[in-house]
Amino acid sequence: MKRFLLPVLMLISFFGVSQPQYFSSVDSLDKKYFNWFNLSPDEKYQGASVDKAFNELLKDRTPAKKVIVAVIDGGVDISHPELQGKIWTNSDEIEGNGIDDDNNGYIDDVHGWNFIGGADGRDVYYENMEFVRILKELTPKFGNIVSEKEVAAGDLNNYDLYLRCKKEYDKEYENYSAQRKNVEKFEQKFKNPKEIIQAYLKKDKFTLEDLKNIKTDNEIIKQSRDYLIDWNKKGVTPEFIASYKKQINEWLDYRLNMDFDPRSTIVKDNPADINDRYYGNNDIKGPSAFHGTFVSGIIAANRENGIGIKGINSNAEIMVLRVVPDGDERDKDVALGIRYAVDNGANVINMSFGKYFSLRGAFMEDAIRYAEAHNVLVIHSAGNEADNTDLTDNYPSARYSDGTKSSTMITVGANTYKKGKTFCGRFSNYGKETVDIFAPGVDIVSISPGSKYSQGDGTSFSGPVVAGVAALVWSYNPNLTASQLKDILLNSADVYPKMKVYIPGKKKEKALFSDLCVSGGSVNAFKALKEASKIQVTANRTH
Repeated sequence: MKRFLLPVLMLISFFGVSQPQYFSSVDSLDKKYFNWFNLSPDEKYQGASVDKAFNELLKDRTPAKKVIVAVIDGGVDISHPELQGKIWTNSDEIEGNGIDDDNNGYIDDVHGWNFIGGADGRDVYYENMEFVRILKELTPKFGNIVSEKEVAAGDLNNYDLYLRCKKEYDKEYENYSAQRKNVEKFEQKFKNPKEIIQAYLKKDKFTLEDLKNIKTDNEIIKQSRDYLIDWNKKGVTPEFIASYKKQINEWLDYRLNMDFDPRSTIVKDNPADINDRYYGNNDIKGPSAFHGTFVSGIIAANRENGIGIKGINSNAEIMVLRVVPDGDERDKDVALGIRYAVDNGANVINMSFGKYFSLRGAFMEDAIRYAEAHNVLVIHSAGNEADNTDLTDNYPSARYSDGTKSSTMITVGANTYKKGKTFCGRFSNYGKETVDIFAPGVDIVSISPGSKYSQGDGTSFSGPVVAGVAALVWSYNPNLTASQLKDILLNSADVYPKMKVYIPGKKKEKALFSDLCVSGGSVNAFKALKEASKIQVTANRTH
């Protein structure tokens, strides 16, 4: 879930409410950040050295195979010009005939599947947070317990989970309730000056320029003008307040609302039964495709059309699987999305989402094991809460319940374009044991729905950089196994053994960057391809 971190008391600190800005061309975006994730340290950008790989290693070579990358996300606008010819098609399914031609249980799954939709074509948009769903499910059993002594030994883990979820719920509910009261108070203070200016200008909407052009001796109008100009300078406009209020209401009315349950009326499956798997619909765009479209552009946007960004591997094909609502994804949907990807030929799976609570993590663990057994590489974004995930639960996880770790799953943190103390994204999760590698994830430019472009930050965007590099390496070295490919990506990373960086969330506390992830480095396509060619040569000689 892409969470907004909201302050309780100060409106001027609240920047998470703004919706993504869409631009019709990349010309409207800061050129400094345009395609930097493709650049290399040689060009003074700590990108993934993709352009260097194409220019020096791949210019006279043809890919040996098409790599299918499953984007498990919130939906993708497959009509974007940059993705034309880059979308996976199920050749065994006849589009639009209403028949399950390939007998896989999903009707008209031509480009993927939507696991959070209904058979009637409706889609789940808002959802509860996972800790809310867990609390609803476990409260009947543990709600009246006053001492752990009352709990049966076999229920202790779920009782502990219940207590943690209740603590999280109480904290978040108090937080957003307080914010709602604060914004309503501010709104009342803001309302009177706004109405005075509206009456003076004789129009409902006005700009900062309108305010600055007001010349009057009327003290009330002057005070109202100056008040609004002052707040405008801080970024607080009527539109800002409305957006702020909308975000708070979405948390209280949907994500934290114990009575909200869209699943039962739209999807109508049993979320607790992994064998109840044939549900959903083929609407792979859904009501909010920004995130998945952005991710897909990083992986596979056309490098040759000259109209926008360059994806890392435009020879890849994107399979679209929708499992992420506005709220937390469900364990079952993630698990079935992974299994669908594996069963339908995906080589790489990208999962740019995550959460800290799970009641049915076994569903996801079994699916990740399934991907591992079928030679599929799974890429997961580390998360954006500036946490050390060695010390916290984070789902989906490469750590299995028996203490072992998936040999084909990579967890990715986010780095900036600049080497030095700010190299680690200030929001990025990290972990010497649980985060495998870093990749570009700050000030990334990619595609947006409706043939547009945007700029964004997040490990959500560093994950697909690694997925794209993995697809690139595999497309030229098809005999590699998924576990070999993982090792190659980690062993060929750009490492900086002596570079100290600010630890995310630690307020100027520094650590060696090499201590923040398993590989101690950031992904490098050029080095990975060179490393892969050595393994390929060795394998060929062995035969």
